[in-house]
Amino acid sequence: MSRMHMRRAFGLAVFFAASPAFAGVAPEKVRLCESCHGPGGNSVIAGTPSIAAQPETFLENQLIFMREGLRNAPVMQEITRGMKDEDITALARHFSSQKGRPVGEAPADEELAGRGAALASRLHCGQCHLPKLEGRAQMPRLAGQREDYLLEAMRGYREGTRTGADTTMSEVLYGLSDADIKALAHYIARVE
Repeated sequence: MSRMHMRRAFGLAVFFAASPAFAGVAPEKVRLCESCHGPGGNSVIAGTPSIAAQPETFLENQLIFMREGLRNAPVMQEITRGMKDEDITALARHFSSQKGRPVGEAPADEELAGRGAALASRLHCGQCHLPKLEGRAQMPRLAGQREDYLLEAMRGYREGTRTGADTTMSEVLYGLSDADIKALAHYIARVE
């Protein structure tokens, strides 16, 4: 973890730990989340996921998994340490209501995207994540997610190194080649 990320995580952790519970979302807390996850939750930082338009239950679950140390995400574990349930609920509600949109993605490579679409169909991605990959309940929105983040996440599932998630993804991605995962990520990042 870089020194800048450690300072940011520490500052955010102190801020959240010192914050009183609130019924709605405080603008300062939203701005702090957006400092990494981008305006409205649409990430512009490599390797950082977009959280806009994610299902509320999914966001709540992930924040709790990180707070409780069940998902290995060092920066977020520091930020969520001591975070109250009310804060988690308010932030999840806020970011789930934001419009998701791909940020800064290059135009699609039609051949690669076509291969990714065929793989997504063959692997039945739309069965859990819904046909347009918009996610539901505890299933994350995949449509328009950062391609670099998708690559990293899918490799982690395939290798069994990603924690705090349903093991179904490890089963679905088991045995896929890096080229297959690259095609899937390329396609999914461009679904609107």
